Amino acid sequence: MTDTLDDLAVEGTTVGVRVDINSPISDDGTLADDARLRAHVDTLSELLDRGGRVAVLAHQGRPGGDDFVSLESHADRLSELLGQPVDYVDVTFSSAAREIVGDLTNGDCVVLENTRFYSEEYMEFEPERAAQTHLVKGLAPVLDAYVNDAFAAAHRSQPSLVGFPTVLPGYAGRVMESELDVLGSIEETPEPRVYVLGGAKVNDSIDVAWSVLEKGLADHVLTAGVVGNVFLIADGVDLGDASSDFIYDQGYWDEIDRAADLLDAYGEHVALPRDVAVERNGERHEIGVNALPPKNDEAAMDIGSSTLAYYERILEDAGTVILNGPAGVFEEAAFEQGTRQLYEAATDVETSIVGGGDTASALRRLGVEGFSHVSTGGGAALRMLTAEPLPAVTALENGPTQRQPADD
Repeated sequence: MTDTLDDLAVEGTTVGVRVDINSPISDDGTLADDARLRAHVDTLSELLDRGGRVAVLAHQGRPGGDDFVSLESHADRLSELLGQPVDYVDVTFSSAAREIVGDLTNGDCVVLENTRFYSEEYMEFEPERAAQTHLVKGLAPVLDAYVNDAFAAAHRSQPSLVGFPTVLPGYAGRVMESELDVLGSIEETPEPRVYVLGGAKVNDSIDVAWSVLEKGLADHVLTAGVVGNVFLIADGVDLGDASSDFIYDQGYWDEIDRAADLLDAYGEHVALPRDVAVERNGERHEIGVNALPPKNDEAAMDIGSSTLAYYERILEDAGTVILNGPAGVFEEAAFEQGTRQLYEAATDVETSIVGGGDTASALRRLGVEGFSHVSTGGGAALRMLTAEPLPAVTALENGPTQRQPADD
């Protein structure tokens, strides 16, 4: 059982708070979307209102990427969202960082520099080894407690996620608490349960499908996007060179055999697209599966109207729907129809859960709302839906109740 903010005596306590505010970045290096920051406002506001001294830990981007930038603009935006000054410092665990964190007073908040500016942070360790990294050993001495609100990164075992709760009392923030409550109790949701698996994370989606069908958690699995295309090929459909080459280039060719095995074992529970949409003469053109392959180099970009009608009939009888991944290339107006209509239909189901990550971004872009729960994490949500442990959550559960002495 994970302790939450309800279990933390906050006033006068210096708290390291790990959040996931990894966001799209504009060409000028500033934030292009603050959705992930807004998700953590409740946790941070509560800690500050209760007299906590808050040091925010977060990452942004990956080394070499255009979005691998400092957290200065994140701190500026948090100041606006929290309605109080939020300082930013360009260090994370140095003596200067310790001095700044040690000088915080009740209700103060500081954002420390991008944890991935430190090389060990984008490596993964066992918790005990993570606790010996420079980040943890450098910063932990000036912290009294650790709060993890970064559910979206909880499937990783990096120092800021598993090292701190190995030496400090650890607590789940409000985002983490909500995610664990919802995604950890899927088996208690109304039946029938329908999983909609789309997008391009084929191996993860097949893992989910196997797991939920083997455990009897899913009555139906609806496939779409690249996932649907892989299942169509596994079922003997010729999607043409363009779609097949894309699947091969993405390294998903071996997944076709896994999809075929799944169809052999649970085919009556797995729904495949009945038609696809391609671009022909600059316009959307729908082709029934029996009429494939398409002409020339046309790629399957979306599910078609017949598939939508078929899937919507299944959703009408559902008690719970879990959605992960868009149905097609929703970024192009001609191919947003499948994602928009499928997800709008899901909002009418009694319990509707969105698996976060790219899916949540797609829904924000399309303006689709009305779900019971929208997860902040893609990979972490998938891990929970397959009953796989999340290293960051396990570290919280197994951590100490008091701050451990420094190991010199």
